[in-house]
Amino acid sequence: MDRTLCILFLGCLSLISSCAPSQSGPTPSVLDAKVKVAIMYPNEEEKTFDLNYYTNTHMPMVASLLGDSLKGYTIDKGISGRTSDEPIPYLAIGYLYFNKVSEYRNSFAASAEQILGDIPNYTNIQPVVLISEVQPK
Repeated sequence: MDRTLCILFLGCLSLISSCAPSQSGPTPSVLDAKVKVAIMYPNEEEKTFDLNYYTNTHMPMVASLLGDSLKGYTIDKGISGRTSDEPIPYLAIGYLYFNKVSEYRNSFAASAEQILGDIPNYTNIQPVVLISEVQPK
């Protein structure tokens, strides 16, 4: 490739990448969190899950209720099992990030009734909860 064509090509790449939507990942406070609460919704027969409600209503409400102790949250939508023949094991998993287990327990206890009372609005699944310590890399 001659020099002029190479410069033109690199200029186009730069223009394209500057117009592309940014890919946002976990926020820095999530990346620094020490405790992760996973709320898993198993995929079982005759179970339903409204991901739109969960994403746009439930989790923002939870974040608001948990306040500053919550460092952030993420949501996974299940799309596949290990192979194309296996069903997805979980329809969705929500993750809540905290610095300490006590921060989760204290903030959740203050709003548990409202948070748990909203579950029937998006699913008939009994969620499985795992509290874990995030391991440093």
